[in-house]
Amino acid sequence: MTIMVLGLIELQDQSAFELYRAQVGNTVELYQGSIQSRGTVTEIFWNELCCGAFSAFVELHFATQALAHAWAHSPEYQALVSIRNKAMKLTLFGVAI
Repeated sequence: MTIMVLGLIELQDQSAFELYRAQVGNTVELYQGSIQSRGTVTEIFWNELCCGAFSAFVELHFATQALAHAWAHSPEYQALVSIRNKAMKLTLFGVAI
């Protein structure tokens, strides 16, 4: 079973985002993950759960839930959290596929 990690992103600071984006991929790879796609949200068709605003997304894949969890809580990723917090508001969740 593959774990897909989805991030819903509301950009706050473009320069901080570029700094974060330049480094986050290396942390994903350390935990055998990959960035599958990134993009800009063009239209929200329904938002019945009243999620906060988001304008972009990222899709990561990991071989196991344990690897996804290890990455999200890793010291390598946690070192980027202060940059991430300046760059964006983020909702990040895992999905078994």
